[in-house]
Amino acid sequence: MRDAEVPAWWRRLGLDGLVDVHVHFLPDRVMNAVWAYFDQASEHYGTAWPITYRTSVEERLKTLDALGVRAFPALVYPHKPGMAASLNEWARDFAAVTPGCVTSGTFFPEPSAAGYVREALELGTRIFKVHVQVGDYDPRSGELDDVWGQLAEAGTPVVVHCGSGPIPGRHTGPGPMGEVLRRHPRLTAVIAHLGMPEYAEHLALTSYPNVHLDTTMALTPFVEAMMPFPRSLVPRLGDLRDRIVLGTDFPNIPYEYAVQLGVLEGLDLGDDWLRAVCWENGARLLGLAGAAEG
Repeated sequence: MRDAEVPAWWRRLGLDGLVDVHVHFLPDRVMNAVWAYFDQASEHYGTAWPITYRTSVEERLKTLDALGVRAFPALVYPHKPGMAASLNEWARDFAAVTPGCVTSGTFFPEPSAAGYVREALELGTRIFKVHVQVGDYDPRSGELDDVWGQLAEAGTPVVVHCGSGPIPGRHTGPGPMGEVLRRHPRLTAVIAHLGMPEYAEHLALTSYPNVHLDTTMALTPFVEAMMPFPRSLVPRLGDLRDRIVLGTDFPNIPYEYAVQLGVLEGLDLGDDWLRAVCWENGARLLGLAGAAEG
């Protein structure tokens, strides 16, 4: 499938478009730093990682609109203390003027975290993002305990990159986030990238009632060459129809957006599964009007 074919694809499913819970828009200086890092991907990851949608903000928004992505967050995330509050303010301002963009936020283990997360929730933030590997912090930090508690109480989802792919960090893997969930079992955590490469272990975290996993980059030929998803787990994805949600990592992907959709269809889990993953579950998590209850 190519990008030009995507609208016909979701129309065939009877959908009004797509809901993508894992999209990144960042302040220009931050996005440029991210892209500079990917420019050195061969050094970091052992393989090149060209950014397919390395265009202006305006062009990227036009691309999402042409694909039919009706709702998405501009997931921001800090790599050091003192960044999160300003990123949250930027994300609120961006969402306020960007059709289809759902207000997102982030946090970092620091004394002010509980305060600015509370403020973000009061101001209508509907999804958060944390990146354990990039931030190089332990999600079990005492400075985050109140934050996790607030999010659990509010029922606000948080996309968590806690898997050890594409490279491990000091606190990645299912163990640390598993302990967070033991402390806050009602937390609506969305494990990014299907938890790669610890797929089975992260899928097991769905024993907690509000844990979801996003599809971001998982199963694509690019990732399969490094961290293949065990075919034996595909039926498990089918069983978790209401817990798997579309994510892509747009714009920071080394292939066309359509590739993610094509590999999901190739799992042969049925059109009802695709409708749930590509629209219904994301709409429910983001609190979109008319979303089906799950």
